[in-house]
Amino acid sequence: QESDLDLAASLRHPPAPQGPSAMLARCTSYVPRHARAMSTAASKVKVGFLGLGNMGGHMANNLLKAGHAVAVYDPTEAAVERAVAAGATNAGSAVAAAKDADFLVTMLPTTQSVIDTFDAVLGECKEGSLLIDCSTIDPIATQKLSAKAASMGRRVIDAPVSGGVGGAEAATLTFMVGGSDGDFEASKTVLQSMGKNIVHCGGAGTGQVAKICNNLILGISMSGVSEAMNLGVKLGIDPKTLAGIVNTSTGRCWSSDTYNPCPGVIDTAPASRGYTGGFGSALMRKDLKLAADAAAGVGAPIPVGKASLEAYDRICEEGYAGLDFSSMYRYVSENTRK
Repeated sequence: QESDLDLAASLRHPPAPQGPSAMLARCTSYVPRHARAMSTAASKVKVGFLGLGNMGGHMANNLLKAGHAVAVYDPTEAAVERAVAAGATNAGSAVAAAKDADFLVTMLPTTQSVIDTFDAVLGECKEGSLLIDCSTIDPIATQKLSAKAASMGRRVIDAPVSGGVGGAEAATLTFMVGGSDGDFEASKTVLQSMGKNIVHCGGAGTGQVAKICNNLILGISMSGVSEAMNLGVKLGIDPKTLAGIVNTSTGRCWSSDTYNPCPGVIDTAPASRGYTGGFGSALMRKDLKLAADAAAGVGAPIPVGKASLEAYDRICEEGYAGLDFSSMYRYVSENTRK
């Protein structure tokens, strides 16, 4: 999940210190995780990192583990303190994090927060630096940002991620990269420290295209698994038995076999810890809206996707926005008519 807080409001006026995927289509280029072993001391670089939410905090930590010098900024002081305790430098502002960086990584919650951040930092980045946006945002906005950066002599790639909080912590993320061949190759210096698969999807914006298509499927599948698991439980079957059957049958999918939304089925899933610490329902709604807007722009029908978007709209309005997106199960369970 991207940072749950919007950096945009505090870019130029940061707060004063207050004390201590499995779905991916085959794209054009692929870097397996074992390639990370090729890194040498000479590849250690200065990295600015903006956005230390559930995903970004772990990603920054893995850059530190790889030996990179990491300067961080997030408006949430506690998130910054955790990164500093792991060895990062507190840059104090987004601009300060960007100025000295060889690479600037952004992991932000919305299209607008990325636009505002880039407006603030593009003119401050040093010559030759590469900006890597790992947020999930509108592909058209990404293309416009890339063009603006190029006009200023700056380099930008989009590199949204898949793999969830667990993948961010374990450095097994998949990165879907849109940008030039040269910038894709350069990005491996840092992306290999945070992920397992680095996939070159094409030019600017294509990483975002891959991501919103992936999350369109994810939102639909989680909705379906939640409904099916609830139906089975209400009809009297043990949820672990049902999940075991689904996971060895044609209904098998990541939403069931890895991230099952029914509490107690998978001990490590957010459902078994009160739907905390995962990918928020509000973020799933955002990603489904991005897919719906993109589909409308090209005239591609997505009737099931729209139904899933409507379902996430509903649960977010009813208090589930901050819970993991698998809380769709809790919603349908609690709203089953007696």
